[in-house]
Amino acid sequence: MEELSNDVRRVLGKDAASHVLAYGELNLIVPAGRIVEVLTKLRDDPSLRFVSFIDLCGVDYPENEERFEVVYHLLAPYRNQRIRVKVRAGEDDLVPSVTGVFPAADWFEREAFDLYGIVFTGHPDLRRILTDYGFEGYPLRKDFPLTGFVEVRYDEAVKQVVYEPVQLRQEFRNFDFLSPWEGTDYVLPGDEKARPN
Repeated sequence: MEELSNDVRRVLGKDAASHVLAYGELNLIVPAGRIVEVLTKLRDDPSLRFVSFIDLCGVDYPENEERFEVVYHLLAPYRNQRIRVKVRAGEDDLVPSVTGVFPAADWFEREAFDLYGIVFTGHPDLRRILTDYGFEGYPLRKDFPLTGFVEVRYDEAVKQVVYEPVQLRQEFRNFDFLSPWEGTDYVLPGDEKARPN
């Protein structure tokens, strides 16, 4: 990891000023305006060759002034190493699209836009991808309300599209994480053969 960190600092220069080794990976925080150049250097430099785009995700920290982090995960198969690159953005900030560097980022940027409201400039087709037509708000933001929105579905009984209030029951469930195969006082069919007499 130290060798990778040194190589990245050599290639990126001042763009690698904020870096840390955590969870067995090198983590970089770069300014949003430099993300395209940084990812291009990480991909094209012969000593690094982070040529595989794994994914991009959004993270919401509503208590921060720049509430969003856009996190890029890259893989260098030649080195068998990964790197995590982060960009911080506020609600009204624009993040440059990296689809010109990694075309696979297309879907992930649309997903981050749809679910968090992070806007990627220069994206070839930035529109909602997972929520219903006319959906208002961004459902993965931590301040998204649990009630007050409508969802659309086709009702077979009335043979038309209907709008109904959204019911987000997941938040109110009590989960029992005990496996049904553990802690039972009875023998499940087939287990009688596995238990010694």
